Amino acid sequence: MTYPNTQLFIAGQWRDAADGRSLPVFNPATGQEIGRVAHASKADLDLALAAAQQGFATWRKLPAFERSKIMRRAAGLMRERAGEIAAVLTQEQGKPLAEARIEAMSAADIIEWFAEEGFRVYGRVVPSRNLAARQLVLKDPVGPVAAFTPWNFPINQAVRKLSAALTTGCSIIVKAPEETPAGPAALIQAFADAGVPPGVIGLVYGNPAEISGYLIPHPVIRKITFTGSTPVGKQLAALAGQHMKRATMELGGHAPVIVAEDADIELAVKAAGGAKFRNAGQVCISPTRFLVHESIRDDFAAALARHAQGLKVGDGLGEGVQMGPLANPRRVTAMAEFTQDALQRGAKLVAGGERIGEVGNFWAPTVLTDVPLDAKVFNDEPFGPMAAIRSFNRLDEAIAEANRLPYGLAGYAFTRSLKNAHALSQDLEVGMLWVNQPAAPWPEMPFGGLKDSGYGSEGGPEALEAYLNTRSVSILNV
Repeated sequence: MTYPNTQLFIAGQWRDAADGRSLPVFNPATGQEIGRVAHASKADLDLALAAAQQGFATWRKLPAFERSKIMRRAAGLMRERAGEIAAVLTQEQGKPLAEARIEAMSAADIIEWFAEEGFRVYGRVVPSRNLAARQLVLKDPVGPVAAFTPWNFPINQAVRKLSAALTTGCSIIVKAPEETPAGPAALIQAFADAGVPPGVIGLVYGNPAEISGYLIPHPVIRKITFTGSTPVGKQLAALAGQHMKRATMELGGHAPVIVAEDADIELAVKAAGGAKFRNAGQVCISPTRFLVHESIRDDFAAALARHAQGLKVGDGLGEGVQMGPLANPRRVTAMAEFTQDALQRGAKLVAGGERIGEVGNFWAPTVLTDVPLDAKVFNDEPFGPMAAIRSFNRLDEAIAEANRLPYGLAGYAFTRSLKNAHALSQDLEVGMLWVNQPAAPWPEMPFGGLKDSGYGSEGGPEALEAYLNTRSVSILNV
């Protein structure tokens, strides 16, 4: 399939940047330029902001029933087009075609869930102390939203923000990633074809710092939502705070995996190994710090190494490929630095640890064991196909280590003991915990972190609150 050039989407129209600028898009499997993406100027942003303001005035007045019908049509179009969208996504991002198709299909599920949840944006009637008065609590859309989305899941991260905004009656401008622009564009095309009025959705690309620095303070924008690194998230949250803008922040993680003495090793390797190397480890909720009971550490490490060595790595469009390239050359450099640092500090390499080939951004699935606590990989998020293992003796030691870092996004645990599972659910400082299973971030469940991993939710009914104003109204019958 031919890879498309990507334009800006403003006021219901696809258009080039006002000044004609564009940026190259590269296939991470080949390193070759495959297309261009329009680079927005401030003139383009002004047009997008004006359109969002007009779109909000229209969209907020549509009943939830009408908004839901349009959203459900968009979900149907995503399912119909999943094959062609997946091919585009694999070319620009690198993930295997099967994973790209799942991302496109799951977007439809997310849209549908939010479309239905919009019916349950309830206010309430509060009994009054004066029987001649009626007291109401009303929920209204907060206004135009600015959304900033990452390259690792270009569709998945955009669709959560889009769906929450649209179902509550907000308009939205999406600043999608320049490295992976066509996937988000295909998502927004589905909404446009489904009948979303002009101005309700905008899509821009360009210089991330310039765009965020212009959109966040702008008086039209009333809500910020960002998925990305913790350092950038803190900068944007501070900027939003200066201008009293509500914000949802889904930031970096460094997910612990606690494998207890009584764990099913085969299950743990299959579930955690699958989650670890999905999207070449470029997942904010990817398991990274493996804390394994001393009595089973060697067996677990050997089994995880066999799993890693058995994965077929290659171009995501290739037959049977299970792990594609890293998204950009920076990630390959980072993997080499993480590996070298760990080995210099005494870790043992049991799988991978090297670049594959000279073309593309391929890195062998890597497993390190006996990793010391001062190794970089046990302190900084690797964001790549790297599992770091160290042992523990008592469960409370593992929990303390899991909680040591400032991150608190996701965690995993494997145990047959209800007592252990209860202790883990009570004491692990993470926003999402999966026990005896890989990640299951269904749209009906909260999705977000604690501590430096951000605040707010992008799943469950909780996701809608940040897009709503709560107002108190009392009417006296005179």
